Amino acid sequence: MLLHCSVSALCSVSQSLAKSSSSLSSPSQSSLLKFHTSHRENLRYLTSLGIVKPEVKSHRNPSPESLQQVLSTVNSLKSRGFSEPDIARIALVCTRIFSLEFSPPDIQPVFEFLNDDLAASGEESRDLVMRCPYLLESNVEFCLKPTLAYLRELGLDKLNLPTTLNAHLLNTRLKKLQEILWFLQDAGLSRHESAKICCRFPAIFGYGIESNLKPKFSYLVRDMKRDVRELLEFPQYFAFSLRKRIIPRHLYLKQKNVKISLKRMLLWSDERFYTKWMKVQ
Repeated sequence: MLLHCSVSALCSVSQSLAKSSSSLSSPSQSSLLKFHTSHRENLRYLTSLGIVKPEVKSHRNPSPESLQQVLSTVNSLKSRGFSEPDIARIALVCTRIFSLEFSPPDIQPVFEFLNDDLAASGEESRDLVMRCPYLLESNVEFCLKPTLAYLRELGLDKLNLPTTLNAHLLNTRLKKLQEILWFLQDAGLSRHESAKICCRFPAIFGYGIESNLKPKFSYLVRDMKRDVRELLEFPQYFAFSLRKRIIPRHLYLKQKNVKISLKRMLLWSDERFYTKWMKVQ
């Protein structure tokens, strides 16, 4: 009888311990399963945005900590009105802001600059970034602020308007802006005249000096024998192809012994231009 009671008590204790062990291990297994599911979902979500590349092998996927950092950047952009398609486009161009070397707070100064210094609205700021995502990687104090101050000094305004030109101008380094102005001054224009050309045709800041401006300027004064100040009236001269537009039309007019303004020479379509001067002997 005593033996039977001891065995029963032992069985009862064993069952109790088994239940206790089961209740302790169950939440752990459940949490682990939930963690793995969440990690896979995050990977799938970031892959859909193009941030995580689908061709990356599973053992080389970002760690959970890395994913959380990237998700924080994504959520930061979404809180500013960027849609998921917007973020996917940004990721295609600026992979760095979704890397481990970039933290979500790093983009905060850029939006403060756009809002406070540029006086752009939230929508304008978003559109400017979409037109030049590299703005998000720019240093505010050393790059964006000096560039904005210089552009305003030259007389450019309405830089908050979300155009592609404005977005890329804001992301142009100060040295590049200065070099363009110095080139125009070396060409014989005053600083005021150079600034006027830049204001009338700010796209000039995107052109290379050696590859674009120098050859066209040289042809203007040496071969066409025109006054450099004609550029004040028509700075868009630099936008036209030297080989396909400027040289052929100049030679055609020279053959006809006709002299017209740069604007009339270059703006007209081929049909209108050649029809106009075809009958001239």
